[in-house]
Amino acid sequence: MKDREIFSGLTTTIPFVLRLDGRSFHSLSRTYKKPYDEEFSDIFVKTAVSLMNDSGLSPCFAYTFSDEISFFVKTSVFDNRVEKLNSVGSAFAASAFTLFSKADAPLAFDSRIVPISDELFVDYLCWRQAEAWRNHINGYCQKLLTDEGLSATNAQRKLDGMNAAALHELAFSKGINLSETPSWQRRGICIYKGVIEREGFNPKTNEHVTVERNVAVVDKDVPLFKSPEGKAWVLDKIK
Repeated sequence: MKDREIFSGLTTTIPFVLRLDGRSFHSLSRTYKKPYDEEFSDIFVKTAVSLMNDSGLSPCFAYTFSDEISFFVKTSVFDNRVEKLNSVGSAFAASAFTLFSKADAPLAFDSRIVPISDELFVDYLCWRQAEAWRNHINGYCQKLLTDEGLSATNAQRKLDGMNAAALHELAFSKGINLSETPSWQRRGICIYKGVIEREGFNPKTNEHVTVERNVAVVDKDVPLFKSPEGKAWVLDKIK
């Protein structure tokens, strides 16, 4: 029956993006504040950090907003087998998120592989960051309308077809300047590898020494990736 495993030999090139999306997370998110809840966001960050450090996938960079996390992987892992990458990534994320959120019901992530290059990864991040901005303005506007008594369905119907400028003006007319909301809500959050210095002790020489440790850096104030400065920033983090 081994020959029936017709997808087991499917592989990807490197580098690649592994994108994980929470499946049916709208039920879980109802228990958190709208339109944004920092505790909910921090659970995604913890999940991303845990996957970077402990899953065996070894991504060098992650970007998260809403209920999705994208990981950039530059090294060969699991023989680059798509089935293995998708199954390990989604299973690890679901387990980690369940533990961190203390959820009382099963949670799941779906997963996809996107073969890419360093340069194209910047374009990929621009695309996802644009989606983060759309979610941001729509989320605030929907919350403002539901606070006025509209149902979530009717609020969304009213917003459908409105462009970004109209949504921005709607929020401003009700006292919210969307350009002044926290950066992590507008632009998303990045996690990348960094090095910190810590004081240690060498028992062989009986001396205090400074040692370097690789850590996952959580950055909640990221640039606009489509800007020249943003592109340079991303390329520096993934080199």
